Amino acid sequence: MKWVSPTKAAAGDGKAVVFKSKLKWVGLFGLVLSAFSLFTHFLLARYTDGFAVSEYKSSITFFSWRPIFDGADLPANAALHRRLWGPVRHFESIHPYANPRANYVAPGPQTSGFIFVRIRGGFHEIRNSICDVVVVARLLNATLVIPEIQSTTSSKGISTEFKSFAYLYSEEQFMTALSEDIKVVKTLPKDLKGARRKKEIPSFKVPSSASPYFYLHHVLPVLNKHSVVELVIPDGGCLQAILPPHLEEFQRLRCRVAFNALRFRDEVRELATKVLFRLRASGRPFIAYDPGTTRDTLAYHGCAELFQDVHTELIQHKRAWMIKRGLVKGNLSVDSAKQRLNGLCPLMPEEIGILLRAYGYSWDTIIYISGGEVFGGQKKLIPLHAVFENVVDRTSLTMPWELDRMYGREANLVDKSPRSPPPIKLEKKPNDWKTVGPRPRPLPPPPARAKYPYNIEGWWGWVAESDNEPESTVMELRTNAHKLLWEAIDYTVCVEADVFVPGFNRDGRGNPNFASLVMGHRLYKSPNSKTFRIDRKKIAKILEEIQDNFYQANRTWITMLRRQMRRSLIDGLAEELTRSKRVSFLSFPLPECSCYSGGGDDDPVRSIVNASSPSVLSPLRNVLGSMQRCPSWVEDSLPDKETETDNVDEDESDSLVAAPLFQQSGSGNNEAGVEMSNKEETQMEDQEELDGGDR
Repeated sequence: MKWVSPTKAAAGDGKAVVFKSKLKWVGLFGLVLSAFSLFTHFLLARYTDGFAVSEYKSSITFFSWRPIFDGADLPANAALHRRLWGPVRHFESIHPYANPRANYVAPGPQTSGFIFVRIRGGFHEIRNSICDVVVVARLLNATLVIPEIQSTTSSKGISTEFKSFAYLYSEEQFMTALSEDIKVVKTLPKDLKGARRKKEIPSFKVPSSASPYFYLHHVLPVLNKHSVVELVIPDGGCLQAILPPHLEEFQRLRCRVAFNALRFRDEVRELATKVLFRLRASGRPFIAYDPGTTRDTLAYHGCAELFQDVHTELIQHKRAWMIKRGLVKGNLSVDSAKQRLNGLCPLMPEEIGILLRAYGYSWDTIIYISGGEVFGGQKKLIPLHAVFENVVDRTSLTMPWELDRMYGREANLVDKSPRSPPPIKLEKKPNDWKTVGPRPRPLPPPPARAKYPYNIEGWWGWVAESDNEPESTVMELRTNAHKLLWEAIDYTVCVEADVFVPGFNRDGRGNPNFASLVMGHRLYKSPNSKTFRIDRKKIAKILEEIQDNFYQANRTWITMLRRQMRRSLIDGLAEELTRSKRVSFLSFPLPECSCYSGGGDDDPVRSIVNASSPSVLSPLRNVLGSMQRCPSWVEDSLPDKETETDNVDEDESDSLVAAPLFQQSGSGNNEAGVEMSNKEETQMEDQEELDGGDR
């Protein structure tokens, strides 16, 4: 054995330690250098406007959506861009103007009493009801207590930070915006609070679309006697949509409430703004699409067979539940194909994709899916994803922590009385076993299997158990409250979208739905924005005829679809006027809340008459003819109109069918074909639109 000096051994260990420490410093230096490099790249992507860096910036994302585009953007002055994204020229002279005009004074200091309101329903029902109760308070000269919306938002641990009205809207904005219209307070006085807890104040369950006579002759006397009344609005909309002519100022008050006073709370608006920024980060316009396929809607209108899977049973169960309670009149079994051909069922996502591609939108167009619920889930959106690459929704453009911040602090949901499974009872028969006979004998049957709660969770359990819908769990109540915030984000995005396409405009009671409110808001805020109000009956008939050739481009049926889509920009207003406005004023706030500027060719009546088919002239002529001229200060604030070199707004460019309709290839041949199509479109004039009607 060789002896080693302790001094030498210690010296060797010291060198090893020094060597290891140097490696640590080198590794630390590498980490710092990597972090600095990454920070520099993000800084350049954020503050540099160069082409290469801007392209790199658009590719940086922390979300599940990775946009894919083919080719450069279309110039804004190109004919194809104007046809797909440009404004509708015939509505450019209409502007929002909901200010009071005559015989309208601010409320006095003395009022008839307090009106306390409880509102139930979904997003569109709450919004309609709030606008109506403000008009009712003005009609009765009463003080309005800020309404209480959906009890699930103020209980069951939904939110410990935002309560009731403040869960969705800003209370301060609501009170400030209506200070010149009615008197609004946050809560009842202390003495009336105690009376309400003891249920000593008079209460009215208001019917849907009640008349002013009901409030003046039934509610007002009670209000004068007790100084307070409680209104319960279960179905949305507590005042008739079309008021007498002498109450025209009350219609404008509805517009001021819906479009000015009802502002979402800051957290919701901030997240909605982020979603819009992320949608527009690529610099391209986008389409907002609302499917309108909720379970209640499909059950009410008898559209169960459109799904042809397990969801059909769920829809039929809901329809049986509605029939039992008198919400639906008719048979349980309905011919869904017939309903669809009559325009009473939503257009499916696949059909919307075909319409948009036939109209000319390319496969890389950004499409935002809105709505708190798409019944059938992502499975029903697969065909839309197949024809459009960039299909997104709020979940694709937000992070979980951003949604949690919008919800606010929420209590932990713990079941205080957990249900234990029932004990299994074993039935013993010893005497029968002894006297059954000689062996071998069969084994006794196994005991009955107890049905535990988890065996009947989900639709597969309760559909077969009872005709009644199961009681909502606490988590389901919380999800229903969250849907209000989801639809608030979608509402903001849809109103600001470059193009809006509704799949359906009726809810589970046959009334205007979320999409109708969006179309009404767009009609008020920017009437010339592209909003397709599709005639589902005509579209369903065309799609039925060409169902065997959906994915084969054909000049004839593409021309028919484009013609219907183009007409829906104007002719679709007639249906909203004749059907939706009778139930919901906010779905068509013209002419009370708008005015027109200019004259001659800019006159809205003359413009619509020249562009519409004869079937829609009568209702629109009367409505637009009663619209007032904008005051001078409004016209002076309007931007100058740009003169266009050609008069083509919507062309019938069928030459796009030269390339395969649903081709997603960026090959040179395809690009050449599109370029040739654009040149041909620039030279074409849409004689059908200029002449009005068919050729």
